[in-house]
Amino acid sequence: MTDQYFSEQPTSASDPVSFRLEVGDVALDLTTDSGVFSRGRLDKGTRVLLANAPEPAGTGDLLDLGCGYGPIALWLAVRRPSSTVWAVDVNDRALDLVRANAAAAKVTNVRACRPDEIPADHRFAEMWSNPPIRSGKAALHELLLRWLPRVDGSSYLVVSKNLGSDSLARWLGEQGHPATRLSSHAGFRVLAVKRSESAA
Repeated sequence: MTDQYFSEQPTSASDPVSFRLEVGDVALDLTTDSGVFSRGRLDKGTRVLLANAPEPAGTGDLLDLGCGYGPIALWLAVRRPSSTVWAVDVNDRALDLVRANAAAAKVTNVRACRPDEIPADHRFAEMWSNPPIRSGKAALHELLLRWLPRVDGSSYLVVSKNLGSDSLARWLGEQGHPATRLSSHAGFRVLAVKRSESAA
């Protein structure tokens, strides 16, 4: 049985595969699994995001939205050991992988959790995400409108051009979250989304 990577509880049999992530000055051995996005490799979009987004904020908590097995969260945590990185996903197998990968790498500043496990008043300095585009436009829009107002600085998203990065950028601007294209590489756009002026 094939699961969508945004399934809450994958039903496919576990079949873990490990690989070595190397981006910039960070190298990590990570375990992936079936039923989780990008089994066995670092997907191209995430690599484009990590290689082309600005340096992460020096202070404050960071959010990895739709964390999967944790490549963005762990990369951020290594780069910013004094910050807490919240790795958020609805996929229980993905969250277990984040915890296991963090423990194996002796990274102690990652908190893997479901969305509703984060206190409602908790805020973030930045959000980094390879968002779940294939969950559908309505679900994606709902997800972004839930979390963008909780970010005090910029949010960095990577979206495939062929899957609507430009239309998403326009839509974000219409919602009061102006988006700027920082980079375009290998068919992906890296978008910087500014905090809405109307955000509390």
